[in-house]
Amino acid sequence: MEKTMEIEWIEDYIKAQHLALESIDRIRVKEVIDVLSQANATGKKIFVCGNGGNAANASHFTTDLGKNASAAMPKPFRVMSINDNVSWMTAIGNDFSYDDVFVCQLMNHADTGDLLITSSVSGSSPNVVKALEWAREKGMTTIVLVGGRRGKCVELADYLLVVEETHYGRVEDVQMHILHMLCYAFVEKTIS
Repeated sequence: MEKTMEIEWIEDYIKAQHLALESIDRIRVKEVIDVLSQANATGKKIFVCGNGGNAANASHFTTDLGKNASAAMPKPFRVMSINDNVSWMTAIGNDFSYDDVFVCQLMNHADTGDLLITSSVSGSSPNVVKALEWAREKGMTTIVLVGGRRGKCVELADYLLVVEETHYGRVEDVQMHILHMLCYAFVEKTIS
């Protein structure tokens, strides 16, 4: 069977996806798993956010950590996606600025020592940057997932996970792989 241009494109896409997956820093993922374990043990809250596809990833991760990983633990993770309350986000966006949709929620719920996990392809989303700036000032631990463009978010990360790729779809896919690893380390009891 002769390869069509579409089949070649699919093969190239898969090859590029494999390269993006190989860019995952395994040691850094293990460090973040340890941070999550410590947060669970000490009752710290974990806030998660992102925009667009990363908002969906944040919601998915929150569900997996809050339900699946929590079921495998002596006590549940205290995790919340701050991009899921649409009425609150639109009120903040309308009355203040879309740049404030995450930080205003953190102001209401977050305490020193809590965690903020952000996911961004560009690393430059103003609302994510603003949330990270506030979190750092508040003494929260920041975990940042970004694509190869990196952006301003990298300067605000206590723990940085970079996907060495700039294609939005591939970066978001690999970020979800990372987020699944962060959950399934607890579900499959790989934590020592």
